[in-house]
Amino acid sequence: MLPEPAADYAMMYGEKLDEQFPLPAIPYQKIKPQFYRQMVDDPTGQAPGTLVVDTGNHFLYYTYPNGKAMRYGVGLGRAGFEWAGRGVIQYKRKWPRWTPPDEMVARQPALQRYSIANGGMDAGIKNPLGARALYIFQNNEDTLYRIHGSPEWWTIGKSVSSGCVRLMNQDIVDLYERVRGKTPVVVTDLSAGGMMASTPMDDGVTLEGPAY
Repeated sequence: MLPEPAADYAMMYGEKLDEQFPLPAIPYQKIKPQFYRQMVDDPTGQAPGTLVVDTGNHFLYYTYPNGKAMRYGVGLGRAGFEWAGRGVIQYKRKWPRWTPPDEMVARQPALQRYSIANGGMDAGIKNPLGARALYIFQNNEDTLYRIHGSPEWWTIGKSVSSGCVRLMNQDIVDLYERVRGKTPVVVTDLSAGGMMASTPMDDGVTLEGPAY
């Protein structure tokens, strides 16, 4: 399925001035068209209302009952920080704080000022979690994995993060409004037809409570 007309994308990825922190326009022409937000035939085989992260193609799908899915381009974890499996979106939050875990601070001492002990980074345009965050739990425990926005639109379609699933800010705002309740999440490689082995990550934040 081809992307919608360019004029629609100019609006879709334009400035959002109605946000707590106004979002700048994204130069979407510099991003491969397959990573634009678009309605497609659902290839996932999952139940309607499921989030499916396709790690092989850098796509995220939100499935609908009519055999369709809304598809978004995503950035993923670099080698050694991948994760796959099933979970649920336990909470979601607008303009979240970012608190790098101690293991991440140990590797990157410059992040000490944003450590758990120092209260993390305030919400804002430069915050790594962007405009919204969805918190993935598994067996009622926080996985520390997030589906979140990012100011770094140029990382969409790449594997460069410390593990979380990142979307363009305009896309995470859209997805946030679609996700209701405890939405199921599946992270897998659709092109390989199976799950990757689960590995630890540390791109999480300290949960601050329910977002609803």
